[in-house]
Amino acid sequence: MAALLPAGAATLEGLRFDDSARVGSRDLQLNGLGVRAVFIFKAFVAGLYLGEKTSEPKDILRQPGPKRLQLRMLMEIGASDIKKALIDGMRKNVTDAQWAAMQERVTQFAHTIDSIGVAKEGDTITLDFVPDRGMTLAVNDVARGSAVSGTDFYNALLEIFVGDDPVDTRLKNGLLGQ
Repeated sequence: MAALLPAGAATLEGLRFDDSARVGSRDLQLNGLGVRAVFIFKAFVAGLYLGEKTSEPKDILRQPGPKRLQLRMLMEIGASDIKKALIDGMRKNVTDAQWAAMQERVTQFAHTIDSIGVAKEGDTITLDFVPDRGMTLAVNDVARGSAVSGTDFYNALLEIFVGDDPVDTRLKNGLLGQ
């Protein structure tokens, strides 16, 4: 089946992800793909793009430079559910002091997520991080809200997917290329 795919592409659940992406002024490589399943429902396919491929979660968090987490929706999900999952997931993966230091940015991010409305099947949510600009959110390549500053913030978001207490172990393994 791989012979039928165009060069430079990976697929999962019938969704094609390019092997590389340009974020900021840097070319990133697709590190891995994974599916987020909730009970029997498949919610989205996620792709993680990094400057250097790695299968070590701590290396992902320590890696300098731009990063991209891209979610391709497999079902319709409202902004309130997306917000709850992401904010609760971030809270679960940081210390009380880290959480306190991020409160203003968490509120900013929550408002940005609210602007999504409903993510429909087939929509793409892209969470890009560029160190000097922060994290931006785009839906179907349309930017939403303003950039959220801080490597700590983006790492807290990544921890949901590849941290010590991930939302979905199979998703984590896929994003790690395992």
